[in-house]
Amino acid sequence: MTQATPLLQGLPPLLDANTRLLVLGSFPGVASLRAQQYYGHPQNQFWKIMATLLSPNAAEVLAMAYAERTQWLLSQGVGLWDVYAACERQGSLDAHIQNAQPNDFQSLRTRCPALVAIAHNGGESFKHAKLTRALGLPVHRLPSTSPAHASWTFERKLDAWRGVFHAAGLLR
Repeated sequence: MTQATPLLQGLPPLLDANTRLLVLGSFPGVASLRAQQYYGHPQNQFWKIMATLLSPNAAEVLAMAYAERTQWLLSQGVGLWDVYAACERQGSLDAHIQNAQPNDFQSLRTRCPALVAIAHNGGESFKHAKLTRALGLPVHRLPSTSPAHASWTFERKLDAWRGVFHAAGLLR
C-alpha cells in the first residue's frame, strides 16, 4: 500500500500597489514551506542577489529578520509569488511537482497598478509564461537562484538579474 502525497499549499503573495517587478518562482521548497518564507533555503541565492543589486550595504540587508527583509524588498518595488498555488511533491525538486494548481494572475493588474514587468525565477516557473504574458507586460526568464541550479556562477546569475532589474527601472 502506497501513501498518498499530500496537497501542499504555497505562500501568500508578497506584493502591493507599488510593486513594479514581480518575481515568480515555481513553488516553495521544503525549507521555505517549513519556515513560511520565500527562498528560505540557506543556499538559495535569491536574497543575496536582491541585496547585491538593490542595496549599497548588502550585508545589512542579509542580516535583517525575514519580516524586515520582505518589507525592504517591497519598498524597492519588487514583489514575490509563485506560479503554483498548490501541488503535490515529495522533496523540493521542481521535477517532482505533480497535480499543480496555478495561481490566479489576472488579479495582478488591479492589485499592482504600478507593475511594469514579470520575471520568472527558473525554468519551471517560465513554463507558465503564457499565463503571465496575457497581462500584456514584458516577461523575462531568469536563471534559478536555487542551489539545485549550480551550473551558473553567482556572478553570471547576478548579471542576468541585473539586466532585468535595469530594464524594469529598478536600478539607478
